[in-house]
Amino acid sequence: MKAQVLHKYDPEMKEEVWVTEQEMPDPKLEKSSDVIVKIGAAGVCRTDLHIIEGVWKHIQDPDGDLLPCVMGHENAGWIEEVGKDVTNFKKGDPVILHPLISGTDGTCLDCRRGNDMHAEAGAFPGLSMKEGGYSELLKTSVRNLIKIPKILTPKDVAPFSDAGLTAYRVVKKATRLLLPGDSCVVIGAGGLGHIAIQCLRAMCAAHIIIVEKSQKALDHAMSLGGDHGVLIDGNEVEKVKELTKGKGAEAVIDFVGEKGSTSMGLNMTRPGGYFYIVGYGEEIKILAVDVIFTERNIIGNLVGTWSELYELMELADKGLVKLSMAEYRLDDANKALHDLNDGKVKGRAVLVP
Repeated sequence: MKAQVLHKYDPEMKEEVWVTEQEMPDPKLEKSSDVIVKIGAAGVCRTDLHIIEGVWKHIQDPDGDLLPCVMGHENAGWIEEVGKDVTNFKKGDPVILHPLISGTDGTCLDCRRGNDMHAEAGAFPGLSMKEGGYSELLKTSVRNLIKIPKILTPKDVAPFSDAGLTAYRVVKKATRLLLPGDSCVVIGAGGLGHIAIQCLRAMCAAHIIIVEKSQKALDHAMSLGGDHGVLIDGNEVEKVKELTKGKGAEAVIDFVGEKGSTSMGLNMTRPGGYFYIVGYGEEIKILAVDVIFTERNIIGNLVGTWSELYELMELADKGLVKLSMAEYRLDDANKALHDLNDGKVKGRAVLVP
C-alpha cells in the first residue's frame, strides 16, 4: 500500500518536506476482532503539526523509536477485511473510526465504563503507533467502528473522529449546565471551534459569543450560529463583559490555549462559571485565592468516547453539524500540512487516497 511517512522531527518547522510517499506492507489481521479498513479520508489535524514539531516526543516517543511513522488519527473509510469473530460488519460497509485503540480489547475498567480515551495501554494511530491513516489501509479493532449514516461519505466525516469528537465532548459538558438566557463564549472558531458552534446551537438555547482574531474566520463562524462576534483587538474582554451585563459568561470554551488566550478566557468567565480548556501551548496562571474568591471552575478536555462519537454522527445525520473542509490527495500531504501550518485552511483539511 502507499503511505505518507514521517522520518524525522522538525522543531523549527522550516523543512519543505515533512512526509514522503513510500510503499509499505499491507496490514494483516492478527486478532479475531481485528478489522482492516480501506481509508476513504484522513483528517489533517493540528496535532499532526505538533507531532512533526516534536511537542509530543517526551510523551509518546521517550525512547526515540516511534519514527518512521505514518500519521493520521482522524480516519474513515470502508471495511476491507474482518477477523473471524466480527459479525456485525462486512466488506464495503462505510465506517468512521474512534481514534483510540485499547491494548486490552476493551476489557479494562475505563473501557467498561465507557471512558475510551483513558483506556489502559491505549494507543492512537499515527501518534503513539507507527501506523496511521495517511495511507491506503489501516488495521483497527471492531470496537472502534461506527457505521456512517447513508447520506454521508467517509470524506464528509473523517475529521469528526477527533476534532469533531473533542468539540462535541466539551460542548456536551457545557450544555449540561447552560440554561436559556446564559452565555457561552467560544475562543477560536477554526477547525474545532466551527464544529462546536454548530453543536452548541443544536444542543442548547444559550447565547453564543464567538471570539476570534481573524475577521474572515469570525464571519464564517457567525454564519454557523453565533449570536455575537467579537474580534480580538485588545478590548475583547470588555466587549464580552458588555454583552453579559458586566458579569462574564457562564461558560467559556478555549480552543486556542496559547498566546494569552487562557488569561483572556478566565477574565471572560463569570463568578461560579466554567472555563473549558481544549487548546494547549501555554501555562494557565491564576492565583489560588482568585479561584476560591470567584469559584470559577477550570475543566480540561480530551477526545470523547465511542458513545459520544455515535451521538455526533446522529447530529451529522440530521444535518445539524457539517464540516467546512479543504480536500487534498494523499500524495499532496505535504501541501495540506503546510497550508494548515500557514493558516490557509478554513475548517478542516482531509487527505483522500
